[in-house]
Amino acid sequence: MSATEEGITSRDASVGRVDMKLEVQVIPVSDVDRSKEFYERLGWRLDDDVAPMEGLRIVQFTPPGSPTSVTFGQGLTTAAPGSAEGGLVVSDIEAAHHELVSRGIDVSDIWHGPPFPVEARQPGPDPERNSYGSFVYFTDPDSNTWLVQEVTTRLPGRMNTTETGYASTADLESALRRAEAAHREHEKRTGRSHLFHRSDQDENWLDWYAAYMVAEQTGTDLPS
Repeated sequence: MSATEEGITSRDASVGRVDMKLEVQVIPVSDVDRSKEFYERLGWRLDDDVAPMEGLRIVQFTPPGSPTSVTFGQGLTTAAPGSAEGGLVVSDIEAAHHELVSRGIDVSDIWHGPPFPVEARQPGPDPERNSYGSFVYFTDPDSNTWLVQEVTTRLPGRMNTTETGYASTADLESALRRAEAAHREHEKRTGRSHLFHRSDQDENWLDWYAAYMVAEQTGTDLPS
């Protein structure tokens, strides 16, 4: 082993992991103002629209509940307009589809099954509403494509078990409703309720909800 390799090995052993979080996705567009109008109509938050110098304009939007933003403008990329593809996740595909339609967005019908190839798609949401199983898509005026996927329970290892959270009140509400439905099945098995006026109430129902919601996000075993 060379001295350089030994130095790298030594540093790797002593340096902790550095978090690298996806902050911005740049998409190519042909008409900045037209794209700005579209993403405003989509309901995404306008963070900035600046032109710090000639030939450079930066417009940034953030989808509701997303930690990652989308940037487009002038002088940002050499990619061809319409060549970008992005993925969005929602906790309720039917509610998301309804909102997109109500905003005047030309969105596909809901389908389930593999997103690709197109021939494998089946109409309607997944019959069991399995996580990762239901989709829609829409495009912006340049045909940049956004694939929307319903995700309720993460696969194991997809999230750090010590870093769970909800990006919006809507996501938290959906998680509470799923936890409530699961807890009803738990009540049937145990014969105990969390209703306060019941003498046989489950005094640990708040702990059960919390455990279920964290396990659902992190992809670990759900409480029974």
